[in-house]
Amino acid sequence: MDLGLRGKVACVAAASSGLGKASALELAREGARVAICARHEGRLQQAAEEIARETGGEVLPLVADVTRAEDARRFVQAAVDRWGRLDILVTNAGGPPSGTFEDFDEEAWLQAWNLNFLSTVRLIYAALPHLKQAGSGRIITITSVSAKQVLPNLILSNAVRAGVHGLVKTLAQELGPHNITVNAVCPGPILTERLQSLLQRAVETQGITMEEAQRAWVSQIPLGRLGRPEEFGAVVAFLASERASFVNGALLQVDGGMIRGVM
Repeated sequence: MDLGLRGKVACVAAASSGLGKASALELAREGARVAICARHEGRLQQAAEEIARETGGEVLPLVADVTRAEDARRFVQAAVDRWGRLDILVTNAGGPPSGTFEDFDEEAWLQAWNLNFLSTVRLIYAALPHLKQAGSGRIITITSVSAKQVLPNLILSNAVRAGVHGLVKTLAQELGPHNITVNAVCPGPILTERLQSLLQRAVETQGITMEEAQRAWVSQIPLGRLGRPEEFGAVVAFLASERASFVNGALLQVDGGMIRGVM
């Protein structure tokens, strides 16, 4: 299936590893020109080289911290300066720490809000004039299934990412007339560094083995396994494509059936 992405320009945030990298890789594989950002230059350069090598595509790496408004603007502008346009924005940032309500003070809440909500707002502010100028566009936010079904020991993610979903649903209404779709992709247990850190946290706090921690996650998934990053990246590429031109305001989980709710 031709997704119609050849020659499109995409910005993918927090793409030196994990789901961001998987998303950038699939977009590049489909022929998009991809700008990626992350805070750590070494890992970012390595990711850019890997994506270019595997896909033969054009990749622009830029060191940026999406918790800073100026960095978000620089990142988007760098892609526009290089390729003259912007068609796709994928917002992403690392997850907040795991824990319960009493584990966190007000500062931790502010940091989580800055990391996962305001970073999305900043990137959209930076990208929107260019998407409007192009006459169409795709905004895809990477959130979590925790925004649809709360998960134990993830109160920061449960609360803050739900706010991002409210933003997505509202922007889908506001930007639809500009032919810009806005959707969220909600990963479940996918084998990334983020999941590894959650597994390690369970080992340390519950006194269980890594194998037991992993089985606890897998037991909730009807498919009976953890997800692979490339499976998630393929969904992002589809939502970014011409094939998804009538998908707008969706909160789409990629979780192997973990979420039981009908909404």
